[in-house]
Amino acid sequence: MSFSDAAPAPRRGGRPSREEAPQITERVIEAATVLFLRDGYGATSLEAVAAAAGVSKRTLYARFSGKAALLQVSVARLVARWLPPFDAEIGQAQGLEATLLAAARVMLATALAPEALALHRLVIGEIARFPELAEVMREAGAHVGVLRLAEAMARGGIADPQWAAEQFMALVLSVPQRRAMGLGPPLDADAQADWAARCVALFLRGAACSRGWCDEA
Repeated sequence: MSFSDAAPAPRRGGRPSREEAPQITERVIEAATVLFLRDGYGATSLEAVAAAAGVSKRTLYARFSGKAALLQVSVARLVARWLPPFDAEIGQAQGLEATLLAAARVMLATALAPEALALHRLVIGEIARFPELAEVMREAGAHVGVLRLAEAMARGGIADPQWAAEQFMALVLSVPQRRAMGLGPPLDADAQADWAARCVALFLRGAACSRGWCDEA
């Protein structure tokens, strides 16, 4: 998907056929996603979405109750594309260390992609003005990655696995995301692989120390 202007679709009069109705919904979601990621939540109006999708506001409101609902569907569509590779990687790995390494690699590849960075900018930049974004993100499934990691950590014997999963995700993603947004040199593919390995090693040593597996200083 490009963040350029969503091309208006040709308007047609009359009620859409049963075959056309899903296509219209798809056009609306696609246009909304482009505009949200490019212009932000606050600057994107439903009028702009309708115009970009080539539909009337009445048609848009017949499918979505408002802008928050449309954002939720747009985010859910993105998350639905990002989760299968993540699930596949951690599902094939054997053992906790291999699982975390696979997870870290796919998390970096996903989070540093243009669409994911645009979504991150949107949330960070606008959540103070639009606190409903937090609930929209959660309902859209953005917390699913934490739950998947927590399940793997629980199987690996990590105490308080959901807390540990949140810390692991922050460890892996926070600095690379900041760099990708201009606050430092971005990581290339080799640097991402090295970063993932170092994060897993640091996390596992920290988790072990917290459970009394380390020698006392």
